[in-house]
Amino acid sequence: MNEKKKIDIIVIVGPTACGKTSLSIALAKMLNAEIISADSMQIYKQMNIGTAKPTKEEMQGIPHHLINFVDIDKEFSVAEYVRLAKDCIFDIDKRGKIPIVVGGTGLYIDSLINDVNFIKQPMDSELRESLKERAEKEGIKSLIAELESFDKESAKRLHPNDVGRIIRAIEIYKQTGITMSQHIESSKKVESPYNPMMIGINYKDRSVLYDRINKRVDDMIDRGLIKEAKEILSSNCSKTAMNAICYKELLPYINGECSLFEAIENLKMQTRRYAKRQITWFKNNDRINWFFADNYIDFKEFFVFCTKNYRQIKKYML
Repeated sequence: MNEKKKIDIIVIVGPTACGKTSLSIALAKMLNAEIISADSMQIYKQMNIGTAKPTKEEMQGIPHHLINFVDIDKEFSVAEYVRLAKDCIFDIDKRGKIPIVVGGTGLYIDSLINDVNFIKQPMDSELRESLKERAEKEGIKSLIAELESFDKESAKRLHPNDVGRIIRAIEIYKQTGITMSQHIESSKKVESPYNPMMIGINYKDRSVLYDRINKRVDDMIDRGLIKEAKEILSSNCSKTAMNAICYKELLPYINGECSLFEAIENLKMQTRRYAKRQITWFKNNDRINWFFADNYIDFKEFFVFCTKNYRQIKKYML
């Protein structure tokens, strides 16, 4: 593919609560851009407070795509995300605007910018059900051990809570004889249609990020997270939706098994751990241009620095 025909996209990544939403909206207003979410939980209609979904006021009139469009009882795959996000990027570019991809779901980001072409084959419902039963009876460690026996890379990359993708990785190998890792690597050999400028937000002082996370959780509680969690947990949630942090962590309190204080402290701890996993994932991507937000007095100074360096960073886009 001719380099000139590639679509320029901006990709903003980083751990939860780092400031991705604020920066993306400020850049979108400056650049006449539209935002495509890369958050695997903000896709769900009913999950608002717990996923830190931007409100209409926070969006400031900037069009946001792939937010709030899937019911919580529906499964949703990374393959579906890549297909829909690709359609959004081409449409935004066709209309003369800049696509800004924003989110903390590393698998979504990597699969999209590398234009991974996922294997298409009929689902083996019998195999899938047997794997689900094993996960319930023997625990997810049993499936991870099996996956590790033929695909160590996927076993290491996929989080133990991501039961659906672990099952999918086993399915792919059993149905095709090709591992998920081999397939992803093969897909990367096909040139991507995108020319991404990747911006990563992090904090040199990890305690500053953790403080932001703790304050965000407190704000979510004040805004009604407990009520939302009760509604979500009493619904017929898909396994994908149940992976969301902020709901299952409150279940012990809702069931009367611990105090509200204990549940909130556990939620803060699990969210901090999640942020650490996000940072670890993104550190493996050498295309990301990192900005440390705690180097600046406030967000305004941080934004000014980012915009001043926009053209300089663009020179190094791959």
